[in-house]
Amino acid sequence: MKFGLAFASSVGTDPRSALEIARLGESLGFDSIWGGEHVVRPARIASPYPYSEDGEMPGDAETPIPDPLIWLAYVAAAAPSLRLGTCILILPQRNPVVLAKELATLDHLSGGRVELGIGVGWLKEEFDTLGIPWARRGARTDEYIGALRALWAGPEAEFHGEFVDFEPATCSPRPVGGTIPIMVGGDTPAAIRRAARLADGYFPGTGDPAVLAGLIRDLGEAVAAAGRPPDAVRVSAILGAQMGDPVAGAERMAELGVSRAMVPAFFFAGPGGLDRLSEFGENVVARFGD
Repeated sequence: MKFGLAFASSVGTDPRSALEIARLGESLGFDSIWGGEHVVRPARIASPYPYSEDGEMPGDAETPIPDPLIWLAYVAAAAPSLRLGTCILILPQRNPVVLAKELATLDHLSGGRVELGIGVGWLKEEFDTLGIPWARRGARTDEYIGALRALWAGPEAEFHGEFVDFEPATCSPRPVGGTIPIMVGGDTPAAIRRAARLADGYFPGTGDPAVLAGLIRDLGEAVAAAGRPPDAVRVSAILGAQMGDPVAGAERMAELGVSRAMVPAFFFAGPGGLDRLSEFGENVVARFGD
């Protein structure tokens, strides 16, 4: 099982700490480092945050949330073996043609290390601020995935859909391997179906082992229904609720068939955080990591 350092941009929010956490994660055997996103935090939020009991979004108005692609580009050269991922990027908020260029450029410069974790978004007020329709964002996401892959696949790509439509055009450079792995985030049946049909990976938001087991079972059924091989969609899952006994938690994740344990970097924030990260690497990553 691999280990990713998730939401690392939430800890490495200044130039020095960003490089420190990337370099240390690499030295400890983490295979990847991940940044999340919100473009803005609206002052008034009625939308319930789906991953907390009270529905409140973590942090406050001044909590830094760096753009994940710029943050990953900044740390890429400091940790040249780490894969570079988003967990997650809110795909329907992005222009897919511009995004195809940004991701392919980062993948090209980093030697093929980019992974795109995407979601449909939960914060309607953010969509409103950006002037992007909230309705049918799932259908928009599906179409954007197709447009991204078309642009990455070769020259003179064209795409004709409801939300994105372009005549033959070339986006260069293209990704090193001809495409970029896409991972779908979310706990809903719609997210599972999207991952099963369109993605290379699945990233549920829960860290609860019992809930996770059910989601992985549902994913397997959806992958089979989509006519894809059982191993077509790899699971990355949060190792968060298990941090009281991370060794046992990692063992359970491996039993469930998780390919990558995503360790939230905010566990290592504050005084002594890098020491705690080193201890985790020595006790857990070294024991289970591929």
